[in-house]
Amino acid sequence: MKLGFIGIGLMGNPMTQRLLQAGFSVTVWNRSVDKLGDVQAAGATVASSIKELVAGVDIILLCVANTEVVETVVFGEGGIVESGRSDQLLVDFSSSDPSATRDFAAKLKAACGMNWVDSPVSGGVVGAEQGTLAIMCGGDADDVARIQPILAPLSQRATHMGPIGAGQVTKVCNQMIVGCNLMVLAEMMALAKSCGVAADKIPEALAGGFADSKPMQITGPLMADESDPDPKWHVRTLLKDLDMAVSQSKQQGTAVPMSGLAAQLMRQHGSKGFLERDPATLIKLYKN
Repeated sequence: MKLGFIGIGLMGNPMTQRLLQAGFSVTVWNRSVDKLGDVQAAGATVASSIKELVAGVDIILLCVANTEVVETVVFGEGGIVESGRSDQLLVDFSSSDPSATRDFAAKLKAACGMNWVDSPVSGGVVGAEQGTLAIMCGGDADDVARIQPILAPLSQRATHMGPIGAGQVTKVCNQMIVGCNLMVLAEMMALAKSCGVAADKIPEALAGGFADSKPMQITGPLMADESDPDPKWHVRTLLKDLDMAVSQSKQQGTAVPMSGLAAQLMRQHGSKGFLERDPATLIKLYKN
């Protein structure tokens, strides 16, 4: 299979690298051309336009910032829809709105016959680099089976969650847990430090217990140090996902009070200039 990858950012770069290492032919396109150097050096072919990329591949992979960018790349001027074919397949690794994803898939199918699989990922940059992402898929069973060889170099598990949009709903559920977890971690670290506890030892002390988690082990030490690292992920991304959780709850008539509060606290933090920073900075919400 010849692959086209659109969105060579924090996640798209290492994912493309792993696909190249697995022997796939990968053509890439990115809005910011300066981000393509590493993957081009690793063997990717750089397309000058989305149209050029689509013309030469069997499966198109997206990993972009949000729902709006997905819509622009697929349906905007010069987008995928203009040159897509019915024998191709679009796989969206982005975290997007589930309802919009279902609408996009139907619109693309009607316009050019191309099927859609939503396959958002969890595991961060480290997971992308190591090929240990958790991938949750929504779409037709045959389409999900078709992309298994592509997902294998990227993931420790890829689970078919149901029809189109089900992958995105599962990712929203994932982010509800992650976002609330990080908020509690931040306030816990602030409390521990104010009480004179060796906060930098908390991840070690709690490792393997019920309070342990990947955010505890990865972000906890950064919070304890009150550092502002070069971001491997962003506050704005978590805020977007928590907002989607609140939106989904309204559509379904369910309550998500914890996620709603986490979203408001995340928004407060972002308003102080931290939207583009690492979530480790959340501890600053609780420091005088």
